[in-house]
Amino acid sequence: MLKIDVLIIAGSKSDEEIVKKAEKILNENQILYGVEYCSFHREPERLIKIVKDSNAKIFIAVAGLSAALPGAVAAFTDKVVIGVPVSAKLNGLDALLSIVQMPKGVPVACVGIDNAEKMLHIWQ
Repeated sequence: MLKIDVLIIAGSKSDEEIVKKAEKILNENQILYGVEYCSFHREPERLIKIVKDSNAKIFIAVAGLSAALPGAVAAFTDKVVIGVPVSAKLNGLDALLSIVQMPKGVPVACVGIDNAEKMLHIWQ
């Protein structure tokens, strides 16, 4: 297994444009990362395996609509999770609120809608 610092998990291939923003920043800063596409709604067991088997120090969870992905990732790790809301519906407000309103004890940081570039500032 390749040792990486960051694992980007996106709920759908339709989130690829946002993933590419995160990849650009990680590449510019020479940070080792991996990318997985996995929906918690459609493939919960696969997501759990991805998270539990990962040696990444940080997870970036890119999600739109109900944006359950960051919370689901946080439920299966004690590592840092950064949620990136995607403007799929309601201009991304639904995804933003889903991520920033995580219940007590679910540590998920959140950046602005479609703003994967900001995640590096949280990490540093």
